[in-house]
Amino acid sequence: MSAAAALVAAAALAGCGSTTYFAGRTLPPSGLTNRVLIAVQNPSSSTKGALEFVDAYYDIRSSYDGKTSGFSISGFSGALPTTIQNLPEEQLGAVYGSGDGTLTLVNYAKEATAGTQSGLDGLSSSIFITRSESYTFAASQAASVLTVLDRVAGSSYYLSLPGVYRISVNSGGSSVLAFVQNSDYVYYPRKLTAAQTLSYSGGSSNWPSGAVDCQPLNSPGWCLFQAQDPTTQKALTFDRPVKAVFSADGGTAYVLNCGPECGGSKASVASLSVAPTIFLAGQQSGTLPTQSALSSSTISTPGGASNALLSTSTLYVAGQQLQSDGLYGGYLTVVNLTTNTAGSPISISDGTPGGPSRLLLADDNTLWIGMTKCTSGERYAHNLAYGCLTMFNTSTNTVTMLESYLGDLTGIAGITGLHKVYVAQGGQVYIYRTTDGASVDNQYVTVTGTAYDVAYMDGSTDGNNTVY
Repeated sequence: MSAAAALVAAAALAGCGSTTYFAGRTLPPSGLTNRVLIAVQNPSSSTKGALEFVDAYYDIRSSYDGKTSGFSISGFSGALPTTIQNLPEEQLGAVYGSGDGTLTLVNYAKEATAGTQSGLDGLSSSIFITRSESYTFAASQAASVLTVLDRVAGSSYYLSLPGVYRISVNSGGSSVLAFVQNSDYVYYPRKLTAAQTLSYSGGSSNWPSGAVDCQPLNSPGWCLFQAQDPTTQKALTFDRPVKAVFSADGGTAYVLNCGPECGGSKASVASLSVAPTIFLAGQQSGTLPTQSALSSSTISTPGGASNALLSTSTLYVAGQQLQSDGLYGGYLTVVNLTTNTAGSPISISDGTPGGPSRLLLADDNTLWIGMTKCTSGERYAHNLAYGCLTMFNTSTNTVTMLESYLGDLTGIAGITGLHKVYVAQGGQVYIYRTTDGASVDNQYVTVTGTAYDVAYMDGSTDGNNTVY
């Protein structure tokens, strides 16, 4: 159904006493059914952040009838919004502000903020909220703390982990993996039962095997564990792991070993069962693999491994590969998880080794890959076509578009069904067609300030979410 038809249907339903549209969602106050949310930094001299949204059907910031000149999320006051965790199935967004360390919830149905998560320990280098909103996890590298906001218990827990800088949460919100910069180890938190709290009280001498911290010390509610070989009780060794991508059912974590681009030896993907790491007490099952089992199931990805996206049994792994001249080149490796084999690395946009990148699947069998600092790589140095955005065709496994340089790519949103994507690039909003990669006129969606992230508020699933 087109957006115009959807509006007509919604209006008809409204006349019958109902105001719903796709999948029973509530028709928002704006009346728009194809909204793209834009995180804007420094929109004016008086504020450091704003959340604006536009009509992605007509690609305009105003209403199609001209009655409303612009749309924004009411009540937002965060500073320097950086990431939008998009949860359209829950009609929810979680926006992190790097200027003040706030995580603000956005109610998509009301187009207004729905409160700010309290209890965070300073600025976070990585942060996620579970779909149920019951738990928020944040890594604060500056504070050397993994923060757990447990809304079920009504408490905040600060687990010490020096160097922690990234976390990964599975889709069901039952497992969290934490990663330490320049480390070869992986960690995970667990919630304790009342009996365990009593048993582990009194300090580190009473902590369970593998625990690196339990908080609070006198009566712990959560503990942080290092992943260990169950036979030797020694830490499982990875190769500069930086994040994990989870299977659709949340039961398997594919740990990305960043390897050379992060100061390690060999880039690869390691498969890890999530069951032993589930954080809710009494729900863990089985054991972690032995070191030899972990090593035997690890798939080499010589093109690098700093980010990835999973689609059924195919894992798309993006990274940077060290070249003979000492510079890095961007590569994408297609991994078949059914056969546990990796294809040859495919050249894509260059970027920061081990640094941030963005991946998103969109219409017309396209995978969109965004990088930052793409002028520091092999392509720029040798006067080759360079840019921070790549369009990859997943049916032919070929690069079909490498956009010219417009600045760092910091956000991608797939407008499913409308055959286009929105991106935040170089601080501005751009639009591309998924059919051929051609740019679309963006003059009516540009923002004042710095556009840093974008999200399709009306996506059909939570999978319509930039991979951080």
